[in-house]
Amino acid sequence: MKSSNKLKMLYLINIMESMTDEEHPISAAGICGELKKCGILAERKSIYRDIATLTEYGYDIVYTRSPHPGYFLASREFELAEVKMLADAVQSAGSITASKTSELIKKLGSLVSKYQFEDISSQVYIDKRVKNSNEEIYYNIDIINKAISKSKKIRFKYLRKSIADNKIESSDKDMIISPYAMIWSGDHYYLVGNNEKYDNLIHLRIDRMKNVKIMISRARPFSEVSDYTDKFDAADYAGRTFNMFGGTKQTVELRCSNFMLEQIIDRFGDNVPLRKSGSEYFVLYVDAFISEGLISWIMQYGANIEVLAPRSLRESISDRIMAMSHLYKLNQPDAKGINA
Repeated sequence: MKSSNKLKMLYLINIMESMTDEEHPISAAGICGELKKCGILAERKSIYRDIATLTEYGYDIVYTRSPHPGYFLASREFELAEVKMLADAVQSAGSITASKTSELIKKLGSLVSKYQFEDISSQVYIDKRVKNSNEEIYYNIDIINKAISKSKKIRFKYLRKSIADNKIESSDKDMIISPYAMIWSGDHYYLVGNNEKYDNLIHLRIDRMKNVKIMISRARPFSEVSDYTDKFDAADYAGRTFNMFGGTKQTVELRCSNFMLEQIIDRFGDNVPLRKSGSEYFVLYVDAFISEGLISWIMQYGANIEVLAPRSLRESISDRIMAMSHLYKLNQPDAKGINA
C-alpha cells in the first residue's frame, strides 16, 4: 500500500465519473475507501484539496446533503438523455450485429455513472432476429472511409439474395466501385458510388459487402456521374433519394392536403417551396430522383398527395393503382375469407 501516488488524481476522476451522480453522492471517507481498493492511501483532508483542484480545472463537482452528504459529478461530456438516445439508436439499427450492439452499448455506458448505466441497460433488448450477422461491416466502414479519403477504387464481393426450392439462398458477385459517400438510411448503412461499367450512381448495403480491398487505381471523379462538382454532398443526395432507390433527378410538383404539412416538413425541411391551393390543399416543388422508392413514398399517403408533374411520374402511379385494383378484384375472398 502506498501513501502517495501520482495516479491518485486519475483514480479520483474515475471514481467521480463512474460512481457518482445526483442520486449517488460519495463522501470523502467513501472516496478514501475506493482509493484504498486501488492501492492508494489517502486522508480526507487531501481529498478536499484534490476536489478543489479538479473543480478549478473545470470538473463540475458539487457537494450535496441529499440524499446523503457527499460529492457528485454534476455535468458530463454527454448527458444521460443523450446517452440513452444513442443507445436506443444502436439497439434499433439493423446493420449492427448483436455482439457489436452489446459492445457499443457498454462503451456508451462508460459515459455515465454505473447506476445510470444500469437503468439504461435494463431497458435494452437486443432482438437477434433483426440484427445483421456480418461482422465485417466495421472493417468495411474503415476501409471504405480510407478509400474515399484517398480517392481510390475498391473491390469486394457483394451478397445477393434469391429464392430457390422455397428457401432463401445467397450468392456473391465481384464488384469494382468508385466510392463517394456512406449514408445511413432506414436502419441500414449504404455506400454511394459508381460502378465502372456505367455512368451513374448506385447504392449498395455495406453489411452485404465481403472482402473489401482498396485498389491502386484512382476512383472516377463524382463530377462525371453526378451534379456535384467540388464536393459530394451526401446530405443533399440523401434528401433527394427515397428509400435508397436511384433514378433520374427531376422537379416534382405535389398537391397535398393541409394536414400533411408536418410530414412534408419532416421529409423535406422548412425551406421547401410551397404555395396555398384553395382552402384545403397546398402545392410544393421539390427536386427528387424519380424511382420506385419515390412512388412507394407517395402512394403510402393515398389520396392526400397528388402528383401534378412530371407527367411520367403521374402516369407511373396511375398504372400501379390500376394494377392493384385489378389484382384485388380478381382475388376477392369467398364467404369463409379464403381467396378464390
